[in-house]
Amino acid sequence: MGGWPNLADLLTSGDAPVALLGAPLAAGSVTNGRCDLAPAMLRRTLARIGLYDVETRRSLSTRVADRGDIALEGLTIEQATAPIREAAAASVEAHGLTLLIGGNNAVTRPGVLAVGGDLSTVGLITLDAHFDMRDLDAGLSNGNPVRALITDGLPGANVVQIGLAPFANSEAMHRDAIDAGNCVVTIGDVRRAGIEHAVARALDHVAHCDALVIDCDIDVIDRAQFPGAPGARAGGMAVDDFFWAVRKLASGPRVRVMDLVEWDPSLDAGDLSALTAARWFAECLAGYEMR
Repeated sequence: MGGWPNLADLLTSGDAPVALLGAPLAAGSVTNGRCDLAPAMLRRTLARIGLYDVETRRSLSTRVADRGDIALEGLTIEQATAPIREAAAASVEAHGLTLLIGGNNAVTRPGVLAVGGDLSTVGLITLDAHFDMRDLDAGLSNGNPVRALITDGLPGANVVQIGLAPFANSEAMHRDAIDAGNCVVTIGDVRRAGIEHAVARALDHVAHCDALVIDCDIDVIDRAQFPGAPGARAGGMAVDDFFWAVRKLASGPRVRVMDLVEWDPSLDAGDLSALTAARWFAECLAGYEMR
Protein backbone atom coordinates (compact mmCIF):
# COMPACT_ATOMS: atom_id res chain seq x y z
CA MET A 1 0.00 0.00 0.00
CA GLY A 2 3.04 2.28 -0.14
CA GLY A 3 2.68 3.45 3.46
CA TRP A 4 -0.99 4.41 2.98
CA PRO A 5 -2.49 4.60 6.51
CA ASN A 6 -5.22 1.97 6.86
CA LEU A 7 -7.38 0.14 9.38
CA ALA A 8 -4.92 -2.73 9.74
CA ASP A 9 -2.45 -0.23 11.25
CA LEU A 10 -4.78 0.18 14.24
CA LEU A 11 -4.71 -3.48 15.29
CA THR A 12 -2.56 -4.32 18.29
CA SER A 13 -1.91 -7.28 20.56
CA GLY A 14 -1.76 -4.97 23.57
CA ASP A 15 -4.25 -2.92 25.53
CA ALA A 16 -6.72 -0.79 23.58
CA PRO A 17 -10.11 0.83 24.15
CA VAL A 18 -11.77 -1.25 21.41
CA ALA A 19 -11.47 -4.99 20.82
CA LEU A 20 -11.91 -7.26 17.79
CA LEU A 21 -13.09 -10.77 18.66
CA GLY A 22 -13.81 -13.43 16.07
CA ALA A 23 -16.63 -15.96 16.58
CA PRO A 24 -16.47 -18.15 13.45
CA LEU A 25 -19.65 -20.12 14.13
CA ALA A 26 -21.25 -21.94 11.20
CA ALA A 27 -23.35 -24.60 12.95
CA GLY A 28 -27.12 -24.36 13.10
CA SER A 29 -27.63 -22.10 10.10
CA VAL A 30 -31.03 -22.12 8.43
CA THR A 31 -29.18 -21.72 5.13
CA ASN A 32 -25.94 -23.60 4.51
CA GLY A 33 -22.84 -21.50 4.04
CA ARG A 34 -19.41 -20.49 5.28
CA CYS A 35 -20.01 -17.59 7.63
CA ASP A 36 -17.14 -19.03 9.65
CA LEU A 37 -14.78 -17.56 7.04
CA ALA A 38 -15.80 -14.00 7.86
CA PRO A 39 -13.41 -13.07 10.72
CA ALA A 40 -10.32 -14.03 8.71
CA MET A 41 -11.58 -12.27 5.58
CA LEU A 42 -12.34 -9.11 7.54
CA ARG A 43 -8.81 -8.98 8.93
CA ARG A 44 -7.37 -9.40 5.43
CA THR A 45 -9.54 -6.60 4.07
CA LEU A 46 -8.80 -3.97 6.73
CA ALA A 47 -5.64 -2.91 4.91
CA ARG A 48 -7.81 -1.73 1.99
CA ILE A 49 -9.76 0.84 4.04
CA GLY A 50 -8.08 4.13 4.89
CA LEU A 51 -8.19 6.11 8.10
CA TYR A 52 -9.11 9.56 6.80
CA ASP A 53 -12.76 10.63 6.48
CA VAL A 54 -13.13 13.44 3.95
CA GLU A 55 -16.61 14.25 5.31
CA THR A 56 -15.44 15.03 8.86
CA ARG A 57 -11.81 15.86 7.99
CA ARG A 58 -10.67 13.52 10.75
CA SER A 59 -8.49 10.42 10.74
CA LEU A 60 -9.28 7.38 12.84
CA SER A 61 -6.71 6.79 15.56
CA THR A 62 -8.32 4.43 18.10
CA ARG A 63 -6.25 1.31 18.69
CA VAL A 64 -8.03 -2.05 18.47
CA ALA A 65 -6.90 -5.08 20.45
CA ASP A 66 -7.18 -8.18 18.27
CA ARG A 67 -8.25 -10.91 20.70
CA GLY A 68 -8.16 -13.57 17.99
CA ASP A 69 -10.85 -16.12 17.18
CA ILE A 70 -12.76 -18.28 19.64
CA ALA A 71 -12.19 -22.01 18.95
CA LEU A 72 -15.60 -23.15 17.70
CA GLU A 73 -14.88 -25.67 14.95
CA GLY A 74 -17.15 -28.70 15.19
CA LEU A 75 -19.29 -27.24 17.98
CA THR A 76 -23.06 -26.98 17.93
CA ILE A 77 -24.66 -23.68 18.90
CA GLU A 78 -25.50 -25.15 22.30
CA GLN A 79 -21.86 -26.15 22.79
CA ALA A 80 -20.50 -22.87 21.43
CA THR A 81 -22.67 -20.57 23.54
CA ALA A 82 -20.59 -20.77 26.73
CA PRO A 83 -17.19 -20.25 25.03
CA ILE A 84 -18.52 -17.25 23.11
CA ARG A 85 -20.13 -15.78 26.20
CA GLU A 86 -16.98 -16.23 28.27
CA ALA A 87 -14.66 -14.76 25.65
CA ALA A 88 -17.00 -11.85 24.97
CA ALA A 89 -17.47 -11.18 28.71
CA ALA A 90 -13.68 -11.00 29.19
CA SER A 91 -13.51 -8.54 26.30
CA VAL A 92 -16.36 -6.41 27.65
CA GLU A 93 -14.60 -6.26 30.99
CA ALA A 94 -11.34 -5.09 29.41
CA HIS A 95 -12.52 -2.75 26.63
CA GLY A 96 -15.00 0.05 26.10
CA LEU A 97 -16.39 -1.52 22.92
CA THR A 98 -16.15 -5.09 21.63
CA LEU A 99 -16.61 -5.79 17.92
CA LEU A 100 -17.80 -9.40 17.78
CA ILE A 101 -17.37 -10.87 14.29
CA GLY A 102 -19.48 -13.89 13.40
CA GLY A 103 -20.16 -16.39 12.20
CA ASN A 104 -23.86 -16.68 11.98
CA ASN A 105 -26.50 -14.79 13.93
CA ALA A 106 -26.48 -17.30 16.78
CA VAL A 107 -23.46 -15.44 18.22
CA THR A 108 -25.77 -12.55 19.14
CA ARG A 109 -27.29 -14.33 22.12
CA PRO A 110 -24.00 -15.03 23.95
CA GLY A 111 -22.91 -11.52 22.97
CA VAL A 112 -25.89 -10.10 24.87
CA LEU A 113 -25.41 -12.47 27.80
CA ALA A 114 -21.74 -11.43 27.99
CA VAL A 115 -22.67 -7.90 29.05
CA GLY A 116 -23.60 -9.35 32.44
CA GLY A 117 -26.05 -8.26 35.08
CA ASP A 118 -29.81 -8.55 34.99
CA LEU A 119 -31.20 -8.75 31.44
CA SER A 120 -33.76 -6.12 32.43
CA THR A 121 -30.89 -3.59 32.25
CA VAL A 122 -29.60 -4.64 28.81
CA GLY A 123 -30.97 -3.42 25.48
CA LEU A 124 -30.69 -5.05 22.05
CA ILE A 125 -30.98 -3.15 18.77
CA THR A 126 -30.90 -5.25 15.63
CA LEU A 127 -30.28 -4.11 12.07
CA ASP A 128 -31.77 -7.16 10.40
CA ALA A 129 -34.18 -8.19 7.67
CA HIS A 130 -35.54 -10.91 9.96
CA PHE A 131 -37.23 -11.13 13.35
CA ASP A 132 -35.03 -14.09 14.40
CA MET A 133 -38.07 -15.39 16.24
CA ARG A 134 -38.22 -18.95 14.89
CA ASP A 135 -39.45 -21.59 17.31
CA LEU A 136 -37.03 -23.15 19.79
CA ASP A 137 -38.59 -26.62 19.56
CA ALA A 138 -35.80 -27.95 17.33
CA GLY A 139 -33.06 -26.23 19.32
CA LEU A 140 -30.99 -23.12 18.77
CA SER A 141 -30.29 -21.79 15.29
CA ASN A 142 -29.27 -18.58 13.59
CA GLY A 143 -33.00 -17.98 13.09
CA ASN A 144 -34.02 -17.70 16.74
CA PRO A 145 -31.51 -15.73 18.88
CA VAL A 146 -34.07 -13.02 19.69
CA ARG A 147 -36.67 -15.55 20.77
CA ALA A 148 -34.04 -17.37 22.83
CA LEU A 149 -33.05 -14.12 24.55
CA ILE A 150 -36.67 -13.29 25.34
CA THR A 151 -36.99 -16.79 26.81
CA ASP A 152 -33.84 -16.04 28.84
CA GLY A 153 -35.64 -13.05 30.32
CA LEU A 154 -34.78 -10.15 27.99
CA PRO A 155 -37.90 -7.93 28.00
CA GLY A 156 -39.43 -6.90 24.70
CA ALA A 157 -39.32 -3.38 26.10
CA ASN A 158 -35.54 -3.71 25.67
CA VAL A 159 -35.60 -4.94 22.04
CA VAL A 160 -35.65 -2.90 18.82
CA GLN A 161 -35.65 -4.48 15.36
CA ILE A 162 -34.86 -2.22 12.38
CA GLY A 163 -35.03 -3.16 8.70
CA LEU A 164 -37.53 -6.03 8.74
CA ALA A 165 -38.25 -7.11 5.18
CA PRO A 166 -41.49 -8.10 3.42
CA PHE A 167 -41.88 -11.77 2.44
CA ALA A 168 -38.94 -12.77 4.64
CA ASN A 169 -40.79 -13.35 7.92
CA SER A 170 -43.89 -15.19 9.13
CA GLU A 171 -47.07 -13.69 10.54
CA ALA A 172 -46.53 -15.67 13.75
CA MET A 173 -43.05 -14.18 14.27
CA HIS A 174 -44.38 -10.67 13.69
CA ARG A 175 -47.26 -11.22 16.12
CA ASP A 176 -44.96 -12.71 18.76
CA ALA A 177 -42.52 -9.80 18.47
CA ILE A 178 -45.33 -7.27 18.92
CA ASP A 179 -46.85 -9.25 21.78
CA ALA A 180 -43.46 -9.35 23.52
CA GLY A 181 -43.25 -5.56 23.32
CA ASN A 182 -40.45 -5.32 20.76
CA CYS A 183 -40.15 -2.05 18.84
CA VAL A 184 -40.62 -3.11 15.21
CA VAL A 185 -39.30 -0.84 12.43
CA THR A 186 -39.78 -2.27 8.94
CA ILE A 187 -37.66 -1.41 5.95
CA GLY A 188 -40.68 0.46 4.62
CA ASP A 189 -40.73 2.55 7.79
CA VAL A 190 -37.06 3.36 7.20
CA ARG A 191 -37.76 4.49 3.64
CA ARG A 192 -40.77 6.58 4.58
CA ALA A 193 -39.36 8.36 7.64
CA GLY A 194 -35.61 8.01 7.11
CA ILE A 195 -32.86 6.16 8.93
CA GLU A 196 -32.34 9.02 11.40
CA HIS A 197 -35.94 8.72 12.59
CA ALA A 198 -35.62 4.94 12.84
CA VAL A 199 -32.52 5.14 15.01
CA ALA A 200 -34.10 7.86 17.16
CA ARG A 201 -37.11 5.57 17.74
CA ALA A 202 -34.75 2.77 18.68
CA LEU A 203 -32.78 4.81 21.19
CA ASP A 204 -35.97 6.14 22.74
CA HIS A 205 -37.29 2.58 23.18
CA VAL A 206 -34.15 1.48 25.05
CA ALA A 207 -33.55 4.75 26.91
CA HIS A 208 -34.05 2.97 30.25
CA CYS A 209 -31.31 0.38 29.59
CA ASP A 210 -27.88 0.66 31.18
CA ALA A 211 -25.98 -1.21 28.44
CA LEU A 212 -26.69 -1.87 24.77
CA VAL A 213 -25.77 -4.53 22.24
CA ILE A 214 -26.06 -3.75 18.53
CA ASP A 215 -26.64 -6.74 16.26
CA CYS A 216 -25.63 -5.92 12.70
CA ASP A 217 -26.99 -8.77 10.59
CA ILE A 218 -25.48 -7.86 7.26
CA ASP A 219 -28.43 -9.33 5.36
CA VAL A 220 -30.37 -6.17 6.21
CA ILE A 221 -28.52 -4.50 3.31
CA ASP A 222 -30.01 -4.73 -0.19
CA ARG A 223 -28.53 -7.83 -1.83
CA ALA A 224 -27.32 -5.85 -4.83
CA GLN A 225 -25.09 -3.92 -2.42
CA PHE A 226 -24.06 -6.92 -0.33
CA PRO A 227 -24.20 -10.17 -2.32
CA GLY A 228 -22.24 -12.13 0.30
CA ALA A 229 -25.18 -12.62 2.68
CA PRO A 230 -27.31 -15.73 2.11
CA GLY A 231 -30.34 -14.15 3.77
CA ALA A 232 -30.21 -10.82 1.91
CA ARG A 233 -32.89 -10.00 -0.65
CA ALA A 234 -33.69 -7.28 -3.15
CA GLY A 235 -35.28 -4.22 -1.56
CA GLY A 236 -33.16 -4.17 1.58
CA MET A 237 -31.56 -1.24 3.37
CA ALA A 238 -29.43 1.16 1.36
CA VAL A 239 -25.80 0.69 2.35
CA ASP A 240 -25.32 4.39 3.12
CA ASP A 241 -28.25 4.21 5.58
CA PHE A 242 -26.61 1.16 7.17
CA PHE A 243 -23.30 2.99 7.57
CA TRP A 244 -25.02 6.04 9.07
CA ALA A 245 -26.90 3.89 11.59
CA VAL A 246 -23.76 2.00 12.60
CA ARG A 247 -21.77 5.18 13.23
CA LYS A 248 -24.61 6.82 15.15
CA LEU A 249 -25.21 3.77 17.33
CA ALA A 250 -21.50 3.23 18.01
CA SER A 251 -21.28 6.79 19.32
CA GLY A 252 -23.43 5.94 22.33
CA PRO A 253 -21.38 5.24 25.47
CA ARG A 254 -23.89 2.60 26.62
CA VAL A 255 -23.04 0.41 23.61
CA ARG A 256 -20.69 -2.34 24.81
CA VAL A 257 -20.90 -4.91 22.00
CA MET A 258 -21.52 -4.59 18.27
CA ASP A 259 -21.65 -7.77 16.23
CA LEU A 260 -21.37 -8.37 12.49
CA VAL A 261 -23.07 -11.59 11.41
CA GLU A 262 -24.36 -13.61 8.45
CA TRP A 263 -21.56 -12.65 6.05
CA ASP A 264 -20.49 -15.59 3.91
CA PRO A 265 -17.33 -14.60 1.98
CA SER A 266 -17.70 -17.63 -0.32
CA LEU A 267 -20.75 -15.99 -1.93
CA ASP A 268 -18.85 -12.85 -2.89
CA ALA A 269 -17.88 -13.22 -6.55
CA GLY A 270 -15.89 -10.01 -6.32
CA ASP A 271 -14.87 -8.06 -3.25
CA LEU A 272 -17.90 -5.82 -2.69
CA SER A 273 -19.10 -7.59 0.44
CA ALA A 274 -15.63 -7.71 2.00
CA LEU A 275 -15.10 -4.00 1.41
CA THR A 276 -18.53 -3.21 2.86
CA ALA A 277 -17.81 -5.28 5.97
CA ALA A 278 -14.46 -3.54 6.44
CA ARG A 279 -16.19 -0.18 6.04
CA TRP A 280 -18.55 -1.28 8.86
CA PHE A 281 -15.45 -1.65 11.03
CA ALA A 282 -14.40 1.90 10.16
CA GLU A 283 -17.86 3.26 10.95
CA CYS A 284 -17.81 1.54 14.35
CA LEU A 285 -14.51 3.24 15.16
CA ALA A 286 -15.71 6.60 13.82
CA GLY A 287 -18.75 6.34 16.08
CA TYR A 288 -16.65 5.33 19.06
CA GLU A 289 -14.44 8.38 18.57
CA MET A 290 -17.55 10.59 18.78
CA ARG A 291 -18.16 9.55 22.40
